Amino acid sequence: MKVTTVLQGRLPFLKPLEAFVLRLFMIPVSLLVRASGLEHVRDTKGPVVFAFNHNNSIETLLVPACLVYHGGGKKISFIVDWMFGKIPLLDRLFNFMDPIYVYHKRSPLAILESRRPKTAGKDDAVSLCCQKLEQGRHIGIFPEGKRNRDPERLLRAKPGIGHIALRSGMPVIPVGIDCVSGEKKKKVRVLGRIRLAIGKPLQFDALSEAYRHFGTNASAMHVNRERHKLAREVADRIMTAIASLSGKEYRYSSTRRGNNTNHTIKEATCPV
Repeated sequence: MKVTTVLQGRLPFLKPLEAFVLRLFMIPVSLLVRASGLEHVRDTKGPVVFAFNHNNSIETLLVPACLVYHGGGKKISFIVDWMFGKIPLLDRLFNFMDPIYVYHKRSPLAILESRRPKTAGKDDAVSLCCQKLEQGRHIGIFPEGKRNRDPERLLRAKPGIGHIALRSGMPVIPVGIDCVSGEKKKKVRVLGRIRLAIGKPLQFDALSEAYRHFGTNASAMHVNRERHKLAREVADRIMTAIASLSGKEYRYSSTRRGNNTNHTIKEATCPV
């Protein structure tokens, strides 16, 4: 995308100042990001969940900017560790996107840890995400849960993405981020070109129906256990799709019966 083009695109979902800030971010995006599958962002009619692999820090700013811009300015509420909301200037950038802060991690910096709210985070992240989706807002999540500098393999997905997809019933758009360089000695670049591949929306209607109406007469413990199995299955399916888009391998899969197997998966098999 040419730099001049980002000054002309329509952003009907943003206020003038917000649109100006986004266009500024799109200048480095136009230079560093090469994206395919953007039609899946433009064609979304309702709220969706975006799921990404996570390599480095710079992509947490450039990739959301790219997707929001091509979605006409419709914001994506990302799940963000609370400490980023306490860093001057950076907090304004994150708050611009109306993030969902989570508070379970301790900051390694004492000055930030002292500012961690003691009463915040009573509602779990899954519930907060589902509330955003019910309000018509897009959600963004990195299922690996942290930056993964392995140039070849994805980390095991946290099951939260599965719970969000099944509880909300909303489609999930897998997004593969590739910023790996080198052929013989591969490594994740800290800064440089990013290849972004956006997949078709994944639907889990049957599993979502089972999840939300499971075990009317069962105990709460049994219901939670079975729902967790379904969420794990969906989380692994989503990561399998991300694997095919990012160029990395995902070495995990789950069956609905709870039998975990470890084998390399290179192609997405999720229903669309």
